[in-house]
Amino acid sequence: MNVLPKGVRHIPQRLDRQEQEALVDRIRECVARAPLFAPKMPRTGKPLSVRMTNCGELGWVADEGGYRYQPHHPVTGDAWPEMPHELLNLWQEVSGYDAPPEACLVNFYSETAKMGLHQDRDEDDFDAPVVSVSLGDDCLFRVGERVRGGRTTSIRLRSGDVVVLGGEGRLSYHGVDRIYPATSTLLKNGGRINLTLRRVTKPSAT
Repeated sequence: MNVLPKGVRHIPQRLDRQEQEALVDRIRECVARAPLFAPKMPRTGKPLSVRMTNCGELGWVADEGGYRYQPHHPVTGDAWPEMPHELLNLWQEVSGYDAPPEACLVNFYSETAKMGLHQDRDEDDFDAPVVSVSLGDDCLFRVGERVRGGRTTSIRLRSGDVVVLGGEGRLSYHGVDRIYPATSTLLKNGGRINLTLRRVTKPSAT
């Protein structure tokens, strides 16, 4: 049995098939308003292998200008669509954090896409966890320690699984090593959608 780092929780099959289908419908509505785009590495300008968009008050973008959150789509200039209530409810149920998420990253992985080990540290508030939802094909998810080069653990994530990075695990390095094609029938054309809920700013003390 794989032992995850402290603060990292894996909740298998948190969403049943009906909930997954409803959430995919909501995400399709978001993508219709905020089309998928290809984020780029700031130093090299090289596109990442995933395509992405966002919903919520803020959205994460990556380009030659760096990694950042902004209130509008980098291509259309329009405000991001509202975050689906299903995701707000999920955050309330699993995050253990009082303030709502401000950003939901929507990453689409084709069968050849992957994501290198990285930390989610572009936020002002590390007290809030990161909540991740898997939809579609299985993936091999790898999570490590708070320092690069530390011990890592790999688990297979399936459609409907939820992962929470909080507490000591909030800044754990993590990534996706591979996609397992044709392991889910949720998405008509295959692939995997990963939804990542984040609180960006510290809640007001007033």
